[in-house]
Amino acid sequence: MRLHKDAKTELIRSLPLFADCTPGEVAEVAAIADEIDLRSGLRLATEKADGQEFVVIIEGTADVTQGDAVINTLRSGDFFGEIALVTGEPRTASVIATSDVHALVIEGHAFRRLLEDAPDIDAKVRRAVAERT
Repeated sequence: MRLHKDAKTELIRSLPLFADCTPGEVAEVAAIADEIDLRSGLRLATEKADGQEFVVIIEGTADVTQGDAVINTLRSGDFFGEIALVTGEPRTASVIATSDVHALVIEGHAFRRLLEDAPDIDAKVRRAVAERT
C-alpha cells in the first residue's frame, strides 16, 4: 500500500516529533520522506551504532531490543531513530522487523539539511526530542 501525498503528510503530522509544526513545515518534512518495504528478520537499527535515519512504521511489526531482551514491539504508527538523529548520540536499542514492514524513512543527511535550513522546525523538533529523553 503506497500512501498518497495527503496521507503521508497526515501521518507525519500525527507524530509527536512534529506536533508543533505548521502545515507548511509538515509538508517540508513529508517532501523528504520516502516509502520503503523491508523484509521480516531485517535489522533496522543497531544498538550503540550511529543513527542514520528516522523510521515510521506504516504496516508491519518490529521488536525493539536492548542486549538480548525485547523491550517493546513497534506497530503501525510507531517510530524510531529520532533521538540518535537529532542528538548525534548512538542508538539506544536495536530494532528488528518481525514481519514484512512498509515504512516511511527520512534519511539523516536530508533531515539534518532540513533542520539547518528551517530553524523553526529545528527548534520544535529539538523540544519534542527533549521531552522524549
